Order: sequence, then structure tokens, then C-alpha cells
Amino acid sequence: MDRIGIIGVGEIGRAIVTGLSDGVEKPPQICLSPRGARTAAELAERYPNVRVCADNQEVADRADTVILAVRPHGHAEALAGLRIGDGKVVISVIAGVSISELRRTLGTGAPMVRAIPLPAARERRSVTVTHPSHPAVESLFDALGGVLPVADEAAFDVYSTLTGTLTVHYWYLATLADWASRQGIPPEDADRYIRSLFQGVGRALHDENRSLHQLAGDHETPNGSNERIRTTWFDTSNAEALSKALDALLAHLR
Repeated sequence: MDRIGIIGVGEIGRAIVTGLSDGVEKPPQICLSPRGARTAAELAERYPNVRVCADNQEVADRADTVILAVRPHGHAEALAGLRIGDGKVVISVIAGVSISELRRTLGTGAPMVRAIPLPAARERRSVTVTHPSHPAVESLFDALGGVLPVADEAAFDVYSTLTGTLTVHYWYLATLADWASRQGIPPEDADRYIRSLFQGVGRALHDENRSLHQLAGDHETPNGSNERIRTTWFDTSNAEALSKALDALLAHLR
């Protein structure tokens, strides 16, 4: 695998480094920018194939594949003056920033690919959406759980919108735990039970022979508890509100 550089070492950068390095017999050489200094230093100390560079330019100079993982807000300022040779490959994981916009910022003719790696990349279980298709990029993300190339940026933005629902799931679980605590359940017991309950539900998602609607139906009994909550709380108006929120996020990303 080519030498990899990561500019902006946050949660996704950490996941990529961990997935490519942890327990891997021959991991790639990885160069990290000093942005996110604490995380970068921690990763360099843990993995001998990882080093922290003096600045973003050193990362771009040393790497064959450059991953841009800075925050969307202020990305132009964070990348200002960065020079990336046309012979490199650039992967952007910056949400809501198109290839054309990024190319204007960087002024490079290098191949450029957008990607949506997930935190599960650290466990090599992230199916990463990419656009456009590029063999080196697909090889990299195959090593992290698989790759899903899409035909155009419009489709890519739909997948990017879906990632905006991740923390909703955690908040939903936290709301359940808070409710149980108000009924007199010790918070630590409620937390433990809810984690166990939904880890089990998550494992059922590995069964790809059943659709998501079928999985929901298989976990219900007629007039049972699950059906009652689904039909009284997650009703038509609730589903429509979620769809409208997704529409608004998609418009924002575009």
C-alpha cells in the first residue's frame, strides 16, 4: 500500500490509522499533520508505522495518498497554501465540500476522490462510500471493511446525509436510559441493560437476507409491546418529520 498522509487528525483520522495499523503484519507508512496534536502524538507512540510531521506541507510531500480530514467550516483557511503534486491521490472526507470547490482551493490536477469512512473503520468494518471510482482509493478502503463507489456527487450527498443520523441513535438510547432512571432504576443498571439490548439488535443487521422492514416485523408480535411503541410514537407524522429533516440537511450539503 502507498504511503498515506492524513491532514486533520480527529475521530475519523484516528479510526483510519487504527484500522490500517492495529494488528496488521505489514501496515502502510502513515504521516499525520500536527492538527489534532494530542491524538496524532498518541497514535505515533502506539504504532511504529506512524509519524507526526512538522506541518501540512510535509504530510503532502511525503505521502502518495493524501487524506483531507479537516472540519468543513474553515476548510479553505486550513488548507490555504497547501501544494499537492499532480502525481498524488487526494481523498477528501470533508462533508459538504464538492470536488470542484476543493480543486479551486488546492489548485491541483491530482486525482481527487470524496469518501465517507465511518468510525467503524477502526475495527475494519466500515463500508465506505466513494466518488468517483479510483482503484487506489478502493483498495485502501477495502482494507477497512469494504467500499461502495457511487456514480455521481448527487448520490454521494444522499449517503452523506444519512451519516447525519448517527448521534440521533445514541441520543435515543440516552433518552431511554433517562426514562428508566426516572422510574427508579439505578442509572448504571439502565445503561448496562440498554447497551446489551441494542447490541443484540445491531447484530441482527448482519443478516442481509432480510430487509430492514422485515427485521422490524420479525421483532414484533401482533398487538405486542414493540408494535405499540412503533405505531404510537414512530407514527406517520414522526416519520414525515424525519424525512423533512433529512431533506433540509441534503439541501445544506449541496
